Amino acid sequence: MSEHDPHTQTGVVYKKSTGKYGVRVGDRSVTCELSTTLRKQIIYPTRDPASLGYFKAVGVAEIEVVDPVALGDRVRFREAGPDSGLIVEVLPRDSTLTRRAPGKKPLEQVVVANADQVIVTVAATFPQPSTVTIDRYLVSAEAALLPATLVFTKWDDDPRPDWLAEAIALYRRIGYPVIVTSARSSEGLDALRAALAGRFSVLVGKSGVGKSSLLNALQPGLGLRISEVNAYHGEGRHTTTHLEMFDLEGGGSIVDTPGMRGFSLWDVPEDAIIELFPELEGYWGGCKFADCTHRDEPRCAIRDALEDGVLAESRYRSYLKVRWDADEE
Repeated sequence: MSEHDPHTQTGVVYKKSTGKYGVRVGDRSVTCELSTTLRKQIIYPTRDPASLGYFKAVGVAEIEVVDPVALGDRVRFREAGPDSGLIVEVLPRDSTLTRRAPGKKPLEQVVVANADQVIVTVAATFPQPSTVTIDRYLVSAEAALLPATLVFTKWDDDPRPDWLAEAIALYRRIGYPVIVTSARSSEGLDALRAALAGRFSVLVGKSGVGKSSLLNALQPGLGLRISEVNAYHGEGRHTTTHLEMFDLEGGGSIVDTPGMRGFSLWDVPEDAIIELFPELEGYWGGCKFADCTHRDEPRCAIRDALEDGVLAESRYRSYLKVRWDADEE
């Protein structure tokens, strides 16, 4: 479709629920639905490259994604009435935060498109933080080629786990920015504002970690607005039936991902999962066997470094969980 098609307009999907998409065009909001062509993919037969003639479609298949349009997508749409339209094209994406959708049939779910960063929120006290959960989020960000920042909430609550300070030091050594925050005392809020300013950020983390209180302290009313959206539309343990992008006073925007406890990787080869752990990069190719799984083979460079105390055992355990329990959340 031509970029200059006079019958279409271009906008950004800032809100979505089942079958409906809010598209922002300047200061205007248009409620759109999908054209049927975006829900299908045409199947063409193979042919000899030397043969003449055009391909002829031999069938139509359901597209193998949960939803071809994601929050943050730049789309083209046709007007269908007052403040309503029909999305006919999704423009190329700069980034995609993707996961394997729950269910028997493997489907790709693009959670958010064109984001700038992932903000992993974890409670310092309750619910009890888990390094495996943290690492699942970080691995998903690495797979999406998105920078990630760890934000610990409820920092002034007691008691904090004994291992938490050591874990924070570890993530900082790896290269992940870590911000400790308290909605009660305002600790860390300036640092968080600076990290969010001017960027489109995706907030991930379990329910109950204090995201709403933190966001309200960051920008009055923001956490309440997001909580209302999540409470009304979030249905089920693994579903996100509604997402909405909210503007930040300091510039940029943010979206929460309710109902998602974690992200199962999509379309990442098993032998490439090790590459999603940045601190292990120096050990790639150092094993005796080229197809080393780094689990029980002899002369494994990663396991040798683990035994020498160079690598953190928690990160190694997370690697094993992500690679062999990929569907677990």
